[in-house]
Amino acid sequence: QVQLVESGGGLVQPGGSLRLSCAASGSIFSINVMGWYRQAPGKERELVATITNFGRTTYGDSVKGRFTISRDNAKNTVYLQMNSLKPEDTATYYCYAFSLGRRYWGQGTQVTVSS
Repeated sequence: QVQLVESGGGLVQPGGSLRLSCAASGSIFSINVMGWYRQAPGKERELVATITNFGRTTYGDSVKGRFTISRDNAKNTVYLQMNSLKPEDTATYYCYAFSLGRRYWGQGTQVTVSS
């Protein structure tokens, strides 16, 4: 079992920045991939970014060039640095981990981009 706890969400103005954190605990030795998805009201959950335990990253098209995912293996934590935020980035952001063929999800953290 893997437990994920997110932090760092909040309200920010358009063009601003936020950094999300996700700390993993439990069977962390078996985690291959960690990442972030987001879901806005009335929309499907979509990929934001992923990072493997070798540091390989993948980004959703809508965030490329603005968001950066990173991982601190010593702290079992993954980060999402979000710059140049837009109102359409408003959503609940969910951390996830892939381990032994199973996905685990955090409880979600709200990000609201509004003036």
